[in-house]
Amino acid sequence: MRIKLINPNTTQRMTAAMGQCARTVAAAGTEIVAVSPTMGPPSIEGYYDEALATPGLLAEVEAGEREGFDGYVIACFGDPGLYAARELARGPVVGIAEAAMHAASVLAPGFSVVTTLSRTKAMAWHLAERYGMNRFCRNVRAIDVAVLELDEPGSAARRAIVDECRRALDEDGADAIVLGCAGMTSLCAQVEDALGVPVVDGVTAAVKWVEALVALRLTTAKRGDFARPLAKRYDGEFAHFSPTSAASVTDTPPPVRPLRYG
Repeated sequence: MRIKLINPNTTQRMTAAMGQCARTVAAAGTEIVAVSPTMGPPSIEGYYDEALATPGLLAEVEAGEREGFDGYVIACFGDPGLYAARELARGPVVGIAEAAMHAASVLAPGFSVVTTLSRTKAMAWHLAERYGMNRFCRNVRAIDVAVLELDEPGSAARRAIVDECRRALDEDGADAIVLGCAGMTSLCAQVEDALGVPVVDGVTAAVKWVEALVALRLTTAKRGDFARPLAKRYDGEFAHFSPTSAASVTDTPPPVRPLRYG
């Protein structure tokens, strides 16, 4: 099984950290390939960043289809380009906010999201509504630390995350925490040890979800909303994104591979 983990920003050190964490939970025989686009913002901290990160993300999905990947993880908590990626992909595509919120809703009657900047809190609430998680999401909180500061040596980010998570447990009535940024992935175990409650990191949750769907030999529906984009010519700098014939990628049946776990 080959899963492509796509960090939609261009910061390679974050991509490498996500890939390392993903491999710690992947089953034997699962290959995790962690990539970043060559174009786009170095971090995603608002709607403008998210919009301009999406073309590079979709280019990575299209390349993954040519390379025969079985499934994809979109490793940004805004789940940018998720539905567009599903139009391109034969196999399952899972966003980390989607995976984390669903996992937390199974583990606890209510969870709070702890994210980076206050300006992204509304984005997380919109995703909770989209995924039907409003009845589980107790609150969305921010530590007001920039994404690129999360893994800086000597950063106070870990302490800020733990402190905000404690406030969420005490003040929100939450029984679990969802980490609202892919850059927090490597801190998940430390935060969970400090709090003693379930702390869900979307990167690892999404990897296991994709593994399960691929193991069940389930693929993305190719009729209706997730059908292949209609073939047409795009103009200007987006000409190379022009969709080709729907039959060129998606009509070939997926290969049947023996899966080994343990």
